[in-house]
Amino acid sequence: MNILVVLENNTGTLHRLSLEAIVGSQKLGESVSVLLIGEGAEGIINQLKNYDLEKIITVKHELLASYNADGYSETVKQVALSISPNVITAGHTYQTRDYMPRVSAKLGAPFIPDVIAANGNGYTKQILNAKLNAEISTSSELFILSFQSATFSEDDLRPGSCEVESFHVELDSNIVRSVTEDPFQEEQGDVDLESADVLISVGRGIEKEENVPLAFELARKMGAEVSASRPIVDSGWIETFRQVGSSGSNVAPKLYFSLGISGAIQHVVGMKGSKKIMAINKDSDAPIFEIADYAIIGDVLEIVPKLIEALEQN
Repeated sequence: MNILVVLENNTGTLHRLSLEAIVGSQKLGESVSVLLIGEGAEGIINQLKNYDLEKIITVKHELLASYNADGYSETVKQVALSISPNVITAGHTYQTRDYMPRVSAKLGAPFIPDVIAANGNGYTKQILNAKLNAEISTSSELFILSFQSATFSEDDLRPGSCEVESFHVELDSNIVRSVTEDPFQEEQGDVDLESADVLISVGRGIEKEENVPLAFELARKMGAEVSASRPIVDSGWIETFRQVGSSGSNVAPKLYFSLGISGAIQHVVGMKGSKKIMAINKDSDAPIFEIADYAIIGDVLEIVPKLIEALEQN
């Protein structure tokens, strides 16, 4: 199976989900090539050239200087028609959700988005707010997959070597007519939960809005970002873009430190890929403890101030 992975180039920085998509593609196919669109590709090429890839295909064009759905979808179409992959893959990012359905329409190829597992010719995705898993298959000679965050770990990238080649894409102003606004995360306060190494996540155990600043103070001491479960967001205590879970972000930090989160499945599906999970909760039977690497049974409002004090002394 020949696979083409479409990477997300954020002005010279490779999106974490693109690395995970490469891992998933390496597990699926014998030959994996990657497509890198836009400027600032040199650093990403240096990052990827020591991995087990068939080739790195780069595309530069004045109409691709910044992301736009028209240009990206047309570029992927032209590359796919040129190299004839069996599967096109990508990380399930906001950008992928925007342009990949257009690629699907241009190529007449089915698109299976937000996949959480791939087994042979079957692909699993969550439905009904992550309450059920659906098994999907296709007989199409060409199809498209996007992988949910943390489905695979970038630590499993296979080492190797690869070639780099440039691809000339035919674009003009009749094709590229859309104008893209600033990236979603920048509009929401420049907080990228999916790239954070450490997250301090707030749940109902924080009790009231006046206690939320404790989480932000702890995050400052630990060099972390603050996230939250849906009830905290629905209460208006924390901004929507900080929500983790099936209706928020999917994250995979090195440390996920949950403060008073019970661990309902709708939240867990968004942080299950965390490398280490530390949880504080008064309820010893809280579901979060079933997946936590470190469990602290106690009151968040008693423990966090003491932890902040200890960090200040070091």
